[in-house]
Amino acid sequence: MNKQLILNERPKGMPDSNTWKLLESPIPDIKDGELLIQNHFISLDPAMRGWMNDSKSYIEPVQLGDLMRAGTIGKVLQSNNKNFQVGQTVMGWSGVQQYTVSNGEGLYPVDDSQLPMQKFLGVLGMPGMTAYFGILQVGKIKEGDVVVVSGAAGAVGSVVGQIAKIKGCYVVGIAGGEEKCKYITNQLGFDAAIDYRSQNIFDAIKETCPKGLDVYFDNVGGEILEAALSRLRKHARIVICGAISQYNNIDDMKGPRNYMSLLVNRATMQGMVVMDYANQYPKAMQEMGGWIMEGKLKSNESIYEGIENFQETFKRLFTGEKLGKLLLKVIDK
Repeated sequence: MNKQLILNERPKGMPDSNTWKLLESPIPDIKDGELLIQNHFISLDPAMRGWMNDSKSYIEPVQLGDLMRAGTIGKVLQSNNKNFQVGQTVMGWSGVQQYTVSNGEGLYPVDDSQLPMQKFLGVLGMPGMTAYFGILQVGKIKEGDVVVVSGAAGAVGSVVGQIAKIKGCYVVGIAGGEEKCKYITNQLGFDAAIDYRSQNIFDAIKETCPKGLDVYFDNVGGEILEAALSRLRKHARIVICGAISQYNNIDDMKGPRNYMSLLVNRATMQGMVVMDYANQYPKAMQEMGGWIMEGKLKSNESIYEGIENFQETFKRLFTGEKLGKLLLKVIDK
C-alpha cells in the first residue's frame, strides 16, 4: 500500500489539519518503460507554502485534489526502464508519498556511496544549489566583501555563509535564538551572529557591520530586510531568495519602506529562483562535494519520521524548531 498526501484546501495563514488529506491505495504494477521507487526522504521547504496558493508565481500551484509537490530521494525497487537499475538511488519531484511509479522523466540517479542520501536533498540539493548560485552569481561576492545573511541557520542560509567564507568574505548571520547563533559561529565559521529574537536588528547590524554591508542574502523579508537596506555600501547587492516571515501573513505583505537606499547607494536588489540554473547543477555539485570532502562545507539535517506527521513537521519551517535542512523520513519500517 502507498500513502499519499493530497492538497485538500488552500490554507489562509498557517496550514492546518484541513489543508491536506492522507490517502492509502495499492501500489500499481509498473508497465514497460516505468520504474517503482521507494521514497526514503521528503524535502520540506518554505517554497512549498507558496505552491499552495492559487496565484501567479514562477511555478504552477498545486491543484486541489493533487499530490502535494515535494522533492524526494529513494531507491529503485523495480525497473522496466533501461535507464534505471534496481538498487539505484534517485532523486526528483515525486511528491509527498511513500512509493512512486514513474517513466523516469525528471529523475536523476545519484551516487550516495560516500555521502548519506539525505545530503542530496540538502547541501547538495535544491537548498545547496540555491545558496551556491544565489551568492556567487546573483550576489557576485568577491574577497573582502561584508556579507549578511538572514535565516542563517537554515538549509539555504547556512550554506550561503560558508560559501562566502570560502571565498574570503566577512560573514554575519542572522538567526533566532542562542543555540542557532552559536551553531553558525562555532561550527560553521561565521564571523558574527545576530539573534533577532533578543537584539534590536537595526542596532545589531550597525554594530557588526560598522562600515556597512556589500551583500545581503535575504531569506526572511519584513523588518530584517528593512534593517539591511539601512546599512548598504555603494554598489551593494541584495539577493531576494525568500521571505519566510511573510508566507503565512493573512494581511498585506510588509515590504521595505526605505527602498530609496538602493538609489542613494547605486545598489541592486534581484530575485532568484534556483530552477533557472538547472543546467549548471552538475558543476556546482562537483565543486560543493569537493568542499564537503575537504571539511570546508558542513551541513545539518533535522529529520522527523512518518508521513502521518507531515503537517506538524512542516510547521517547523515557520516556528524555527529545526536546525539546517528539514526532512521527513517516509520509508516503511
